[in-house]
Amino acid sequence: MASTFDTLSAAQDLESAGMDRKQAEAVAQIAASASAAGRDDLATKADLAALEARLTWRLVIAAGVIVAAVKLIPGA
Repeated sequence: MASTFDTLSAAQDLESAGMDRKQAEAVAQIAASASAAGRDDLATKADLAALEARLTWRLVIAAGVIVAAVKLIPGA
């Protein structure tokens, strides 16, 4: 679910708090850019679920290999 940064609302809030309009617009634009900068690097719930499934399978395979190796040890 993508969310957007409302630059108009942010600029109006800054302006109503006493900031000059031009400054308020610039700060709101900078905040929007910073907000969007890392958005592509964020993991979604689906990403995390897929990672969990892959790691679970790797753990199951590793456990199977360990059990098989232990059974090959003489006297075990």
